[in-house]
Amino acid sequence: MRSLRPDKNVCVRKIDIPSGKRKLPALVLSPKEAPRQATGVLWIHGGGYIVGMKEMVHMSRAVELVKQFGAVVVSPGYRLAPFAPYPAALDDCYAALLYLKEHAGALGVRDDQLMVGGESAGGGLCAAVCIKARDTGAVNVAFQIPLYAMLDDRDTESSRNNRGRIWNTRRNHLAWRCYLRGQERGTLSPYAAPARLTNFAGLPPAYTFVGDGEPFYDETVRYIEQLRACGVPACVDVYRSNMHAFDMIRPEEAMSLEAARRFHAQFAYAQTHYFVPQTGGQTRERGARFIIKMHRLDALP
Repeated sequence: MRSLRPDKNVCVRKIDIPSGKRKLPALVLSPKEAPRQATGVLWIHGGGYIVGMKEMVHMSRAVELVKQFGAVVVSPGYRLAPFAPYPAALDDCYAALLYLKEHAGALGVRDDQLMVGGESAGGGLCAAVCIKARDTGAVNVAFQIPLYAMLDDRDTESSRNNRGRIWNTRRNHLAWRCYLRGQERGTLSPYAAPARLTNFAGLPPAYTFVGDGEPFYDETVRYIEQLRACGVPACVDVYRSNMHAFDMIRPEEAMSLEAARRFHAQFAYAQTHYFVPQTGGQTRERGARFIIKMHRLDALP
């Protein structure tokens, strides 16, 4: 399993972000050399909306974005259900995105290349934050990275009767009940469950990957398909695995190494091709079109 220990080649500092009447604790990860005009990334940890902490960023793909691509990453310690159900987590993560935009200069970030990413429930919050940013017009997001994202409160073919060790149907039902406590499922907002969204136009380009036997396979692939149907450049790599977050649980296996390689390639493309000014407009692309690919690997014995 990837380590929670901070990487010695990355600068880490603690900050507090205003979120309503409270202070939201967060981490800022940056290169050793003071960044200038860096890509800014809001990275949201997973945990099913009910567990997790901001320090999980140290075991995520986000560390590589700092080390290899010079990005500046903000990792918010958002509130968790059931003690703080929806919309607390979304409010905190959206506040962190606003902070990233408003403090871009001080962080050494270029404000025309703000990205949002996360894994699992963090991937779901990534999508929700991007939807809210589009709807409010307060922040223009250049690229989104919702890895094996928790998007749908309803059962899908892959989340129904799933017995995975890391995440499964029982845990999924419990997590959604906690997160949506007090919400009416019949009129649920896509800010709470992004799979409820009906209009995907105007959302930022996206990249993700997922295992084909894990609970979030169907909703992750469907999210990408719906983006593409609305003309949004989007790509998903599918791996033959039933383990949720396989790249974090078994990082040294060949499949995880290939997922990391593909992740780096897609981020490198986005970093050199996707920009959007904060004065309005949609993501503009430099150079060739974003290639849609489905990449599969056989599971290791």
